[in-house]
Amino acid sequence: MIGSTLARVSRPVVARQQRRGIVNWMTNYPDKVMEIKKIQMKGGTCQGEYAPTWLKQEGDTFTLAIGAALLAWGTVSCSVGYYRLATGKGKKE
Repeated sequence: MIGSTLARVSRPVVARQQRRGIVNWMTNYPDKVMEIKKIQMKGGTCQGEYAPTWLKQEGDTFTLAIGAALLAWGTVSCSVGYYRLATGKGKKE
């Protein structure tokens, strides 16, 4: 008896709460594809070595530098580790 009364009372509340979908924030955003595409198409169809497509946006050089630094650090760390394994140096006794 109490359960059916609560169900009747709570139905309008649930209907008022569900005004947006679960992924509404992901699907309703402004479309900026053409704006970004204009920047990348600035050089035309000739995408040579001096203006590659992946370096045309403003933050691309910084991202490339961070990636190169991480790659260099990993390579040096692996090289030091292999050297220490091969020579037996750096062991904890």
